[in-house]
Amino acid sequence: MKARVLPLVLAALISNCFGASAAPRPNVVLIMADDMGWSDPGCFGGEIRTPALDAMAAGGLRFTGFHNAGRCCPTRASLLTGLYPHQAGIGHMVSDRGHPGYRGRLNETSVTIAEVLRAAGYQTFMSGKWHVTPYHYQNPEPTLHRATWPLQRGFDRFFGTLAGGGSYHTPASLMRDNTFLDTPEDGFYYTDAINDEAAAFIREADGDQPFFLYIAHYAPHWPLHARDEDIARYDGVYDEGWDVMRERRHRRQIELGLFDRETCPLPPQDPMSEPWEEAEHKEWEARRMATYAAMVTVMDEGIGRVVEALRETGAYENTLVIFLSDNGASAEVIQGTDTRHGRFARGGTRPDVMPGPPDTYASLGPAWAHATNAPFRRFKSKAHEGGVATPMIASWPAGIRDHGGVRHTPGHIIDVLPTLAELAGADYPEEFDGHDITPAEGLSLVPVFEGGELPERDLFFEHQGDRAVIRGDWKLVSPHKRPWELYHLAEDRAESRDLADRFPDRVDELQSAYDAWAGRANVLPWPLR
Repeated sequence: MKARVLPLVLAALISNCFGASAAPRPNVVLIMADDMGWSDPGCFGGEIRTPALDAMAAGGLRFTGFHNAGRCCPTRASLLTGLYPHQAGIGHMVSDRGHPGYRGRLNETSVTIAEVLRAAGYQTFMSGKWHVTPYHYQNPEPTLHRATWPLQRGFDRFFGTLAGGGSYHTPASLMRDNTFLDTPEDGFYYTDAINDEAAAFIREADGDQPFFLYIAHYAPHWPLHARDEDIARYDGVYDEGWDVMRERRHRRQIELGLFDRETCPLPPQDPMSEPWEEAEHKEWEARRMATYAAMVTVMDEGIGRVVEALRETGAYENTLVIFLSDNGASAEVIQGTDTRHGRFARGGTRPDVMPGPPDTYASLGPAWAHATNAPFRRFKSKAHEGGVATPMIASWPAGIRDHGGVRHTPGHIIDVLPTLAELAGADYPEEFDGHDITPAEGLSLVPVFEGGELPERDLFFEHQGDRAVIRGDWKLVSPHKRPWELYHLAEDRAESRDLADRFPDRVDELQSAYDAWAGRANVLPWPLR
């Protein structure tokens, strides 16, 4: 792999690339949002107030061609290990389905970023949602797999949840280090706690050692929980509906230089949606989006407090901060008062209950979700760009000189570990804790930070039968049990014009590449037999 760089050689490389003399290894803050639409941050075209993220983008880089694994825990497994999700053991979710690619937990043939960087002398901290280990909400004890908890996978300190969902006020499986915590008192809000604990880790870090901090947010994943005063900041903002919001975001993206109108026209609204003028309960619909927007803004405000902690401790200039989302916005429509995540007296996505309070349990739905993913098609868990494109920002005052730059280079979350390993002067091991380690799949993004390109390579995707492969400007994608579709992303980033009938040889070529990858990466046909 590309991360086996000796520290002395690495120091020279950093000096040459970034114009620094004897540059110290950077601290790293890796921030992941959950189910956030591609265009939600202001710097990606959204009207949601995100001043902290916008400032990071203005002082760093935005990536328009970056990708994730399409869903919560597969993306987390891939991000942490530099492998495709199935190679890390989480090809679906966190239940064991009896196959190596679907064990529902990080496997022993992978190493995490924390394990790699800690071996290179980094302090390692995490705050937020883990979701790469089994957890049964109603009866957790028999399912717990302690060997795959954060402290057992390379982190020195941990505050957060093992589970993938639940209330923002009383989250299930809340922990500090290896100890479960009591139910929080009134006034607790998980997004604030994640950011404040992260800021505390920065202030408590030993200044003589670099640190790696992973902040894994739950926001804005359902349920739509936000304080009234935060929701009120968006009163009236969404009264014109999702069609107008989507068109405005697309225009703003073109103004920002993220896309070109000719090569990225706005596709029609998703078939799961309807025109705003036909929507019933418009006041309730606007409240759903206002609550979601409030959740994003509160997350952003907390990220601002994390940045302030970096400034207070003198770590800001030499800290690489990366922000991205685990997948596109979710089209799921949650129903019922008794969910697998707990009991909520007014649960369910229902127009007689305005979302926001702790006793509600609602979700955003397909129309708003598709609008937040503008300009892309589809949603979370799908292999079209609305599912797997991620809005990524990289900020590093001492290392990235192109302030406000935009990078269109295709990338994938498998690239994060090799990037951090290179900057840390860390070895990616062939063997760890008595186990042979699967070679990492990604490439270091260090050349891209300075305006360079990566070698052309194939990027692969599979989740619940949705499949895709990207090679250069071409993308082959297939919804579950549907024919392959072919798009030329350089001329049609929003996947509006299917070229499969025009280029059958290209379809065959890319399908063969996908089949070969699936065979070596522990991918099985869905549903599993």
